[in-house]
Amino acid sequence: MRNRRTEPADGDPGTTADTSASNTDVDVVAAPGDLERALADRQALIQLCLYALDRARSGGVVQRLEHGLADIGVTALRPDGERFDPACHEAGGAIPTDDPALDGVVAETEVIGFAEGERLLRAPIVTVYAKRAQ
Repeated sequence: MRNRRTEPADGDPGTTADTSASNTDVDVVAAPGDLERALADRQALIQLCLYALDRARSGGVVQRLEHGLADIGVTALRPDGERFDPACHEAGGAIPTDDPALDGVVAETEVIGFAEGERLLRAPIVTVYAKRAQ
């Protein structure tokens, strides 16, 4: 919005907002394809954020990106302690265990995954406990 110089009632020059272009009674008509373009742009920006998050060296930057993504419905997935599910997780390694209760449980998340609602954007890469061969 541009500002314009005006003379207030007391004679001192000042700056006031130029509201001549503001009209709240205007109907906005979307062109065909605007929604599709906006959704495509949103997905591209989400992918760019994931790319930046993977390369961030600062814990504060990672946290800020994760919070920003969460604000728009994209949640980080850290399935530590959950049962490994190949439909939702990617195995990156295994840790031997003698505890049968831990067999097949995610020990740690190597690379954070992300989901948008029920849609998996990126599966987390995890290390899984595996029963030690005897």
